[in-house]
Amino acid sequence: MPKDDKNVNQLTRLLEIMQQLRDPEVGCPWDRQQNFESILPHTIEETYEVVDAILSGNMHDIKEELGDLLFQVVFYAQLAKEQGDFDFEDIAKAINDKLIRRHPHVFATDGLKTDNKHKTDGELNNQWEQIKAQERASKNQELDSSILANISLGMTPLLRAQKIQKKCSKVGFDWTELAPVVDKIHEEIEEVLAEVKVSEPDQQAVEEEIGDLLFAVVNLARHTSVNAETALIKANRKFEKRFRLVEQDIKSQGLSLQAANFQQMEDAWQRIKSIP
Repeated sequence: MPKDDKNVNQLTRLLEIMQQLRDPEVGCPWDRQQNFESILPHTIEETYEVVDAILSGNMHDIKEELGDLLFQVVFYAQLAKEQGDFDFEDIAKAINDKLIRRHPHVFATDGLKTDNKHKTDGELNNQWEQIKAQERASKNQELDSSILANISLGMTPLLRAQKIQKKCSKVGFDWTELAPVVDKIHEEIEEVLAEVKVSEPDQQAVEEEIGDLLFAVVNLARHTSVNAETALIKANRKFEKRFRLVEQDIKSQGLSLQAANFQQMEDAWQRIKSIP
């Protein structure tokens, strides 16, 4: 068993633990059965648990959840190592090389570093995009000339919407003032209501209009420097916290949620909201 020795590098210890978990003879049966696809849901879950810990502000939980997420990377590295594709060192080297390559204003020769020191944020961003394009070309990837190329389909819809809008904004396809952004939201609300109010609503049309409304709201978040995903996570947490208090309020009246009517729950909600 890998020893917990202060003289032992903890990352090395983690890699050894992972290797033992996958050992064909003495490893854990569950760990031995896993592959890239089977642990993917766990990676997503651990990522959101990191988010939850950060939003809670509990540093102990953040440390623990980051460790769980790191274990996911180590797991993928072990799987790839067994297949002869790459290992953890290769992963670390790849990100090290990428960071240095994409930050010539930090890691380049003194002359180039001095030249880059005076570049604006916009110029540095353009430099970043040019370097990424060169990387894609060097991999012989089919060149997609669209500015929307390489926006991951694996992103959550809110993050992907914000990324799409940001890309379009970089080439000038964007409002420069907030008023038309807000007007667009009102326009989309009216279009949703128009679809809902017909005698026989077309569910597909309603879905499409609500999608347009959500996209417009994400645009408002972007224009006000708010991350839409984070904002919704916090809104969910706030609603959950308040509704749990509503449950307690209703229970203190000798009622269950099932027995309480909407007005009783609404009154409890308003009481909770009024608490500083």
